Amino acid sequence: MDILDSVIKIKGIGEKSVPLLQKLDINTVSDLIRYYPRDYDEYKMPVPIKDIKEGETVSVEGAISRLTSQMGRKKVVTCYVSDPSGAIKLIWFNQPYIAKLLKPGYRYLFRGVVKREFAEFSIAQPKVYGRNEYLKLMDRLSPVYSLTKGITSNFLSKAVGQVLDEIDIEETLPAAFRKQNNLMKLSDALKTIHFPKTKEEALLARRRLVFDEFLEFISAVRRLKEEKTEERNSYIIDDFSSCDRLLEKLPFELTNDQKKCFSSIKNDMSSKKLMSRMVEGDVGSGKTVIAMLAMLSATKSGYQAALMVPTEVLAKQHFKDFSEQLSEFGIRTELLTGSQTLAQKKKIYKSIENGETDIVIGTHALIQEAVNFRNLALAVIDEQHRFGVKQRQTLKEKGLEPHILSMSATPIPRSLSLILYGDMDLSVIKEMPKERLPIKNCVVDTGYRPTAYNFIRKEILSGHQAYIICPMVEYSEESDGENVIDYTDNLKEFYNMAYLKDGKGKDINIEYLHGKMKPQEKNEVMERFARGEINILVSTTVIEVGVNVKNATVMMIENSEKFGLAQLHQLRGRVGRGSYQSYCIFMKGCEGKDIDERLDILKSYNDGFKVAEEDLRLRGPGDLFGVRQSGEMSWKLADIYADADLLALASEWDKENGT
Repeated sequence: MDILDSVIKIKGIGEKSVPLLQKLDINTVSDLIRYYPRDYDEYKMPVPIKDIKEGETVSVEGAISRLTSQMGRKKVVTCYVSDPSGAIKLIWFNQPYIAKLLKPGYRYLFRGVVKREFAEFSIAQPKVYGRNEYLKLMDRLSPVYSLTKGITSNFLSKAVGQVLDEIDIEETLPAAFRKQNNLMKLSDALKTIHFPKTKEEALLARRRLVFDEFLEFISAVRRLKEEKTEERNSYIIDDFSSCDRLLEKLPFELTNDQKKCFSSIKNDMSSKKLMSRMVEGDVGSGKTVIAMLAMLSATKSGYQAALMVPTEVLAKQHFKDFSEQLSEFGIRTELLTGSQTLAQKKKIYKSIENGETDIVIGTHALIQEAVNFRNLALAVIDEQHRFGVKQRQTLKEKGLEPHILSMSATPIPRSLSLILYGDMDLSVIKEMPKERLPIKNCVVDTGYRPTAYNFIRKEILSGHQAYIICPMVEYSEESDGENVIDYTDNLKEFYNMAYLKDGKGKDINIEYLHGKMKPQEKNEVMERFARGEINILVSTTVIEVGVNVKNATVMMIENSEKFGLAQLHQLRGRVGRGSYQSYCIFMKGCEGKDIDERLDILKSYNDGFKVAEEDLRLRGPGDLFGVRQSGEMSWKLADIYADADLLALASEWDKENGT
């Protein structure tokens, strides 16, 4: 078996499994062994019911009583399990067979996540075990993977185990260097990350794999930098008179940081050297208007400009803004996304190729083979950290060495930025627009949830809107976070009851949004929210990038302890976009000193750069997968905050050994 072979060659993977694995971006043997667990499950001794805590995954053992089942639209089975120390409620949704499996008075062992509704603790969807069955699972780590329907963690772990037993993994680092820097052999790291005996072993495996991810990225950046030194500016852009007109028309004045940034861009584009610049700015600091000015300059000089963004919702938003602002300048703007029909795309392709389109705004669709520009002089990449080096290079190759302007709303300490953006000049926008009011933050536990709901209802009745973020799409036996589908139903029920009490809020419209919805469905929901037709949007982190709804004043994030600080800061940045006072409620699903210390950073600071510095100070490599940042640089394991030492080590290795 070769590492580049299709997964169909793996024993136990049939033709029906292949399209399911493709949904997880697993196409080859290499993809499979580098599809790392998102966590590990550890089966511990059952605990007395009196000692359980909210948010914990626990096992309890006892006799059951008060078994009831409702078989209506929502099939619900409930019972209580008791031990000498107390009792707790168990709930199963859409699992009617549980009512036949359990017998009142008999003892069973249950495992699940503890939740609290007002004063009562409960466990939803607990798994049921026989005592002997459970004892076999104790004292070992079981890999837990991100899944799709039809694929289980057990299926993946069996396939990975078989592959790692059969193939040879080539080592890429000298033994002396590995020993000096506590780096495992690559083959051992790949086996251990999937099947560790202890969490300490898993951390060591992760360390080696993170180093490799950083090294691959830094090597690609170095090659880009080497190419850059030979590049000359084929598109001299030195007429900025239209920019002056646009600035006069805007209802606000640029901040000093914005002015400095645009001045650097003007110098770059009018010089003899090709521009390759990164604009790093906090959420809401005004990077988009800088991109608009640069693109206007390029088009008024007779060239084309392109803006690539990570989501279709964001592409549509930018297209609308650019079209409105630049129409009086005679600029022809087009939108290009994956969901457009083939006929629509062909028409746009032709318009781009013959030069009728001045500015094109789109998603990954911009880098498809069929897209050919007539004279692309400026390529802007928004939310740069969401695109890999190869994707950025592909866009660059669409023109005859165009200027490159990258933008990121993920604040990164300067010491790390110099490594990550080594092929680019750096501009930083820290100053926020004067009209923006600082967001008011609070960190609370789930006992505060009814109060939070009532506060949100007051904001809705005042004419505003709110986001509520959940970490999951739907309930999973292998996860312990809130999920958008059930959460939306429960929230609707809460507001219906509130309406019956005081007669207010009957018409609060609540909808959900998640990444597994079809693009057309996602776009429709976001557009309705933007128009104010949806009052509360319950969503996964799919809304995190760039969506701009000025009327939204409340962001509530459930299970906030599960997200990295950078991602929480990005999510918070979806509110406070207008002139209204805005609020962010960080709801924690479990307690802990470390959790409080991390979340207090967000409570204390709205400045993303300060958040990044504090995150770097606080974080260490002791957290495997529980707190993740949001896909920065397309890495699977690496985290620039927790793994800053490995980033520096990979950079030094590449300087000495890169070819």
